[in-house]
Amino acid sequence: MDPEFARGVLRSERNEAMHRLNDLGRSFDDIVEAALDSNGDDEHDVEGVSVAVIRAQVAGLMAADRSKIEQIEEAVRRLDAGTYGQCLRCGMAIPRDRLVARPFTPWCVGCAGA
Repeated sequence: MDPEFARGVLRSERNEAMHRLNDLGRSFDDIVEAALDSNGDDEHDVEGVSVAVIRAQVAGLMAADRSKIEQIEEAVRRLDAGTYGQCLRCGMAIPRDRLVARPFTPWCVGCAGA
């Protein structure tokens, strides 16, 4: 994959993940604030999902986006070093189709499954 094309794709993926992370952060803050303002005991409400469960789900999504951003930044460092597209485990070239599907992957298909 052309390095400048890859850089553009990675930048786009990072921007998308950052935007989603910011939105989730606002949602998380809103959930916490709503729980503090509420007099209800949603933890024992058999009718609905508790605030703690929703908060945990949002926190999990935020952690996934942080991890993705970190992986993207590592891919950009590999681009800068001239090693982007090489598997970190076996050193072989990562197939273009895999890089198109998952541009920040550090491993070829064989090593990713190992």
